[in-house]
Amino acid sequence: MSEKEIMNNEGGMSQKDLIPEPVEITDALIAEHGLSGDEYVHLLEILGRVPSSTELGIFSVMWSEHCSYKSSRFHLKKLPVDGPQVIQGPGENAGVVDLGDGVAAIFKMESHNHPSYIEPFQGAATGVGGIMRDVFTMGARPVANLNALRFGEPDHAKTRHLVNGVVAGIAAYGNCMGVPTVGGETNFDKRYNQNILVNAMCVGLADTDKIFYSAAKGVGLPVVYVGSKTGRDGIHGATMASAEFDDETDEKRPTVQVGDPFTEKLLLEACLELMNSDAIIAIQDMGAAGLTSSSVEMADKGGVGFTMNLDLVPQREDGMTAYEMMLSESQERMLMVLKPGSEPAAKAIFDKWDLDFAVIGETTDTGRLIVHHKGEVEANLEVATLADSAPEYQRPYTKTAKAETITADDIPPTNNITETLIKLMSGPHLSSRRWIYQQYDHMVMGDTVQRPGGDAAVVRVHGTNKGLASTTDVTPRYCYADPYEGGKQAVVETWRNLTAVGATPLAITNCLNFGNPTRPEIMGQFVGCLEGMGDACRALSYPIVSGNVSLYNETNGVGIPPTPAIGGIGLIDDIAIQASLVFKTEGDVIILIGDTQGQLGQSLYQELQTGDFAGAPPSVDLSTELKHGDMVRRLITAQKVSAVHDVSDGGLLVAIADMAIASGLGAELRAAPDDIAAEAYWFGEDQARYVVTVPAENKDAVLTELQTAQIPANEIGVVSGSDLIIEGADSLAITQLTERFEAYLPNLLA
Repeated sequence: MSEKEIMNNEGGMSQKDLIPEPVEITDALIAEHGLSGDEYVHLLEILGRVPSSTELGIFSVMWSEHCSYKSSRFHLKKLPVDGPQVIQGPGENAGVVDLGDGVAAIFKMESHNHPSYIEPFQGAATGVGGIMRDVFTMGARPVANLNALRFGEPDHAKTRHLVNGVVAGIAAYGNCMGVPTVGGETNFDKRYNQNILVNAMCVGLADTDKIFYSAAKGVGLPVVYVGSKTGRDGIHGATMASAEFDDETDEKRPTVQVGDPFTEKLLLEACLELMNSDAIIAIQDMGAAGLTSSSVEMADKGGVGFTMNLDLVPQREDGMTAYEMMLSESQERMLMVLKPGSEPAAKAIFDKWDLDFAVIGETTDTGRLIVHHKGEVEANLEVATLADSAPEYQRPYTKTAKAETITADDIPPTNNITETLIKLMSGPHLSSRRWIYQQYDHMVMGDTVQRPGGDAAVVRVHGTNKGLASTTDVTPRYCYADPYEGGKQAVVETWRNLTAVGATPLAITNCLNFGNPTRPEIMGQFVGCLEGMGDACRALSYPIVSGNVSLYNETNGVGIPPTPAIGGIGLIDDIAIQASLVFKTEGDVIILIGDTQGQLGQSLYQELQTGDFAGAPPSVDLSTELKHGDMVRRLITAQKVSAVHDVSDGGLLVAIADMAIASGLGAELRAAPDDIAAEAYWFGEDQARYVVTVPAENKDAVLTELQTAQIPANEIGVVSGSDLIIEGADSLAITQLTERFEAYLPNLLA
């Protein structure tokens, strides 16, 4: 048969009769592809024959944890994903929420953990590039990047190398793309020594009538490859990301992709230009599992088949096999299905932007993925079966035992509140991250309203007075001690951060980072965190619209703490009416909203005093969170408060210190109440609390409003001078505190 006959099946053979050459199967080959023996038997039952080498590779990546969610799907189905603001929930490249006036926010968070540990610069850079493609694939122009980074203990042998490489990779890609990196978080913990986390989030804006999806509906439509050429980088990247590390981790370096942000910038502009026409039927980023996952997902969602000729794929290396092309994770590539006849105009756009454009196949009515290369059929698989046949495991799990409540009596007391504050603010957990975020261009595009360093970043919805707020957060030590409470807290912390700038929280994305799910205690952490997240999202009307699961974050059987990172977005109706943590005026009264019991379990104060975290984390009452947050937002909208900051890591005194450092203004604070230990009052990490400042003339009205709403609130001090003065304690110059606060990371990483 000629190539044309093979592609068009003019030789009289049925599609199922085009059987590729089987590969010689060994146990080692099965293991090399990340499959268990039982999974390979399942593959044979589905296929009814021995697969070809290319087919084995396709099943390998499609059944990987990274692509199939085989250990998590059962529990992910329980999460709330709907709401009146939701245009598109999980299942597409990114989630979509309505901002009103014909504008939508498109956003997602994903992990690039394993690649970033093996090759920190390229791993982090391609993580940023991949998440931006997920967003602009759907028709959005990216307007904000965020990240959530977790490294090992500061004095670990690899920490400085990893931090420098990851930060440089994020900066290089985002800055070259011209997309501001506006927020995020960076934490240090010895439990990440062998498995760092690099979670990247991107937010974009699109017109609600110009959103693009991946379902390739229609027969006889051209399948088009655009972007960079295909190379051998990243082959088996999805499989590598679905396995734990061992002593041979560095040997996995070839599976790390190599990124080119300048090409991605061209790809972004070319795609958005083509999207202004009516040429595109469907579009999909070639991310994890490359051409395999993009073609299978597009065909499956559209209910069609794909026939592809890999001879036509633009290649940058000689002698590439079908196996290599189908599994390559080369960056900056897209797969499209276009309207027939639109190819010349589309090609002209990609030629203008100096990008490859190739028609490599067409949609069919066969429901099969048929891959040709050099006149041979290399794969012939039923799309629906391939898309839906991955095992769905309900892995056994054991719930984390409830820990005891820790009180101030269980922790050695501090002799000096002020000195304790300095130690906390100048250490690895709370010190300034300026050294990191100054390497990112957070002002490019000219719409950044609130920069990194506050509760949430805010960018203007271009051409309007609206503001889009975004934040990332999770407290892994809480999740380890009590997965359910920690899962709730991760969600409400982002909700409070958005609230603190005056935004109405809309929806979240997530990146669920856990260890080996085959260990019941790890699976118990996963289930507990998801239950807490789900309850919090339901209580706050704050649905999950996109996300990513990253499992097997372990080395030699030692896993990371459960880290369900949450990325939240919210809307400010008028950026002229927003809040920040910056003290505005001397004489403003400082009010603490929320009840303080002095919960010290899992607190940073506890670790400082004892060297470790122990006990139950602070409890989260969702009805209280909702009530307090809604009130704070009303106060901001009514312009009754001059500064706002939520109370989180480190407790009340740390929150006030944040506000003082941000403004350069000091505060005079009343002593702790008599019915609570001073350490518990100042450093307890009780939830549902905010520090607000109000002009003195508004104080009585604000306190009365809070009292009427039955919300605990107390006047605790006044903005004053340039020192932090606590009744009964040593005073502290804000300049001295700021100097120590800013010095830690530069000294560590210089």
